[in-house]
Amino acid sequence: MTRTAPKQTRSQPASAAAGFAARVLSVVRRIPPGRVATYGDVAAAAGSPRAHRAVGNIMRNCTASGVPAHRVIAAAGRLGGYGGNLELKRALLRAEGLTVTRTSVKGFAEKRWGPAARAPGPKRTARRPPS
Repeated sequence: MTRTAPKQTRSQPASAAAGFAARVLSVVRRIPPGRVATYGDVAAAAGSPRAHRAVGNIMRNCTASGVPAHRVIAAAGRLGGYGGNLELKRALLRAEGLTVTRTSVKGFAEKRWGPAARAPGPKRTARRPPS
């Protein structure tokens, strides 16, 4: 009996999705203690600014040690989810010195992290075909 490979049901091939997940985890590892980033911030830093829901799914399923998934929060400083354990997320953020209410991070704008802005590269001009 011959087995066939399962069909891809997503719009991206599995290798592209795995590459995005690896980039997301790399970005999250760079968020320093005492700072937070939104799912959208992480998605943008990983190269797909509209993939905030995918980031949430990656964080929900993340079991890798060394990935501070608790530092990734929802827009406007809301806590979002944490695998169903928001009390643990609050405790971890408080242990890092953040003030956390029942539903959000106080002073979110000051605690929001973003990867260092890249220096602008040389200005590119369109090449003209030789005449």
